[in-house]
Amino acid sequence: MFDINFSEMISDLSKKKVIIAGSEGLIGKALNKELVKIGVKVVGLDLKLGHDFSDEKTVKEIMQLYKKFDVLITPFALNPQPDEKSWDLFNLPLSSLEKYLKINLLALFSVCREFARVCNDNASIINFSSTYGVNSPKHFIYKEGFTKHIGYTITKSGVIGMTKYLATYLAPKIRVNAIVPGGIQNNQSKDFKKNYSKMTPMARMMNAEEIIGIILYLCSDISSYTTGSILTVDGGWTAW
Repeated sequence: MFDINFSEMISDLSKKKVIIAGSEGLIGKALNKELVKIGVKVVGLDLKLGHDFSDEKTVKEIMQLYKKFDVLITPFALNPQPDEKSWDLFNLPLSSLEKYLKINLLALFSVCREFARVCNDNASIINFSSTYGVNSPKHFIYKEGFTKHIGYTITKSGVIGMTKYLATYLAPKIRVNAIVPGGIQNNQSKDFKKNYSKMTPMARMMNAEEIIGIILYLCSDISSYTTGSILTVDGGWTAW
């Protein structure tokens, strides 16, 4: 019988060296705070800190600085917001898809590959898809005139495929998994929260801290046989 000792899990985590690529975003900040609190060595990387993941040379240089790390967590992404200009499917320039492909897929692949090149054995990569990478966006929950850009759905679906491919290619040295988070509360309008909550069995949006547990699991050796998995944390959104 496998006896899970959570104090030992925390002790194990405190010995890990973790890179958060996207450390200044909503998930990255919450995760960084929790990991530091339990004694994990964390390196935060983010465009806001001058780290351009779309530049392959920069990514290679960064990962050479942080060889022999144990965990890579990648919550960075280009995500269109309701205050952006709306668009129509039949008039959408193909060039507008390129920025999503460049950041959400090509840059993500580059970061994962360069980490895998220099990391410790038994390392873990944790990627982030989205409920919109599994199901189509429910456009009616947004304000009138806003449509979620198709580039986001295409690329977040691609994260799932990339994760499964890398998991099979990099095993058994490196485990690769992806989390599918639901909508996280972050100063959205009252109407949006109401509309979103109606479509969610838990009847509310997620708090950023509520995704931390599954990340800690994937960081730790307790998840030593978990790879190629897509773990959903969405309050039941995709169950409907």
